[in-house]
Amino acid sequence: MATVAAGSKRGGGRGRKALVAVLDNEVNISAGKADVVHSSAQKAKRAPSKSSKAKAAAAAASPVAAPADEMAELQGMLERLRLEKEKAEEMVRERDEVIRKKEEEIETREKEQGRLQAELRKVQRAKEFKPTVSIPFVKSLLEKEQEGDDKGKKKKGKGKANKERKKPCPAYVLWCKDQWTEIKKENPEADFKEVSNALGAKWKAVGAEEKRPYEERYRQDKEAYLQVVGQEKREAEAMKLLEEEQMRWTAKELLEQYVKFRQEAEEGVEGKKGKRKNNKKDKDPSKPKQPMSAYFVYSQERRAALVAEKKNVPEIGKITGEEWKSMTEAQKAPYEKVAKKQKEEYLKQMEVYKQKKIEEAASLEKEEEEQKKILKQEALQLLKKKEKTENIIKKTKEKRQKKKQENADPNRPKKPASNFILFSKEARKQLLEERPGINNSTLNALISVKWKELSGEEKQVWNEKAAEGMAAYKKELEEYTKAHSSSAQLVP
Repeated sequence: MATVAAGSKRGGGRGRKALVAVLDNEVNISAGKADVVHSSAQKAKRAPSKSSKAKAAAAAASPVAAPADEMAELQGMLERLRLEKEKAEEMVRERDEVIRKKEEEIETREKEQGRLQAELRKVQRAKEFKPTVSIPFVKSLLEKEQEGDDKGKKKKGKGKANKERKKPCPAYVLWCKDQWTEIKKENPEADFKEVSNALGAKWKAVGAEEKRPYEERYRQDKEAYLQVVGQEKREAEAMKLLEEEQMRWTAKELLEQYVKFRQEAEEGVEGKKGKRKNNKKDKDPSKPKQPMSAYFVYSQERRAALVAEKKNVPEIGKITGEEWKSMTEAQKAPYEKVAKKQKEEYLKQMEVYKQKKIEEAASLEKEEEEQKKILKQEALQLLKKKEKTENIIKKTKEKRQKKKQENADPNRPKKPASNFILFSKEARKQLLEERPGINNSTLNALISVKWKELSGEEKQVWNEKAAEGMAAYKKELEEYTKAHSSSAQLVP
């Protein structure tokens, strides 16, 4: 019995074996029960006693109670296994739910990543936007002039001449320049302060007749200076106006190019995708090529033979290099002679090329000067056109104001309201009663909507009212005009 109980406790896998053992034991016990009864009967016949009867009763009762306990224990174990199985199934379902959520999250993340990559490609294509708009010529000229002015300011401290226009000297300064040498002759040892004090005292004693030539000279210099400065200022204003005009056109062209580029990018047109960016500067085709060295002259001569032997480029380079190293000075001499001759020819060509570049630069500078003059004339014409337009606008405003002042007669009949104005007055009162506290913009919008919703017959009512008002206005205006003209004729 102890063996059966221990086997049942070890696990569910051995439960059936334990059950079979229990059934076998039942058979054995029932067989043993019969034997025990038979033997006890024989013993009773031999030596009947109370103790032997008690032992026989205990032996008969114990085999019957043991199988019932084992069955109850097995049933409890099966119930526990069933609960554990349900718990395991619940855990599996929870795990499947977690896995499903993780898969959905991964799928969502992949979609979001794909969307972000598409946006990134669009941004990268937007970064590749390369407009073909050139900088306006006026702006480039102004930038060059600014650079020249900056260089002049830097050189000013080093004693270089500056291009800044000097203001004309007053009459006193002009007179001091003429009198300085005379004062120095009279007092050679006098310092700057003493000479200045002497000139100041002498200038106070000079009469008006003697001062007049210097004052006249100063006046002429000042007029010339103001004229030149005014012309320069006008030219600068004109050039600025022309620059703004050109920049507007440039901005418009740039915007058109960018809009076109964005459309192509959204449609998936990638242009020249896959091609490497060429950051190298374009070589001048007219520039002479560098001459070959003696080794390259030799390798050029040997290349044909090595190619005929089906040698590749690295092998050709290796073979020619080794051969060149093993050659004597006498063997290298012909190739060095050819290389020297090519170098001399190259230097001659470079001299011609440099001279040509200098001439081209001078010609380009001359063209820029001519273009600058043309642009200045164009800018001045644009400025005159602007000034003319502004004058016309100003005169028109003045005329309108003057006419308004002349027509500001309190007795003159006022124009009647139109059909919409008459309707809006009536609708405004109604809407203000229905919606107190409504703002003005919303009120005007509602009036416009109501007017559009009116039928032809309803609008005809307001048209008739407006026509009556116009007829009355015309009649009053005619009477007013007659009275005004008659009163004007009576005035002598």
